[in-house]
Amino acid sequence: MFERFTEAARNVVKGAVTHAERADAGSVTEEHLLLALLDREGTRSAVAFGALGVTARRASVESALAEARRRGGLTRADADALAGIGIDVTEIVSKVEAAHGAGALAGDRKPKRRWTGHRPFTRPAKDTLEQSLRVALGRGDRHIGDEHLLLALAARPGVVADVLADHGATYTALERALSGPAGDARAS
Repeated sequence: MFERFTEAARNVVKGAVTHAERADAGSVTEEHLLLALLDREGTRSAVAFGALGVTARRASVESALAEARRRGGLTRADADALAGIGIDVTEIVSKVEAAHGAGALAGDRKPKRRWTGHRPFTRPAKDTLEQSLRVALGRGDRHIGDEHLLLALAARPGVVADVLADHGATYTALERALSGPAGDARAS
């Protein structure tokens, strides 16, 4: 599958690994893929982010991702569902952090890695890479570009898709931005 990745898509994957290393994370997640996409300039995903105003709100995106990590990865829908049965996630997070320290639910504990230092991709991150192939095929493309990775992130339910949607980058909005005149530019 990786032979179909454009240079831009390969750079996103490498960038995700770099983000995981900087965060001293034990594995590469969907969040790291999103952050690597936000780092890109002159690519189709960068044009889409720019058109939707996401680039200008990067700090807000990062803050929303950090807050979701603090909640143990619960999506907004999960927190709302729990609130519907009387469970206040914010209160629980506060109590856990009071007892165990800030970020106790963030799941930042690193599993033991082999001496190689290699950071594996989480199952959801791998699924996103596989989804990008399906997105590319569905759009009739023979390659997998950074735009396909972005659409795959927006298509998969979870925290990253929620954060994107909260910032106006739903799957539909992204498709529209990628199909517009600026999105048709074939940057790699």
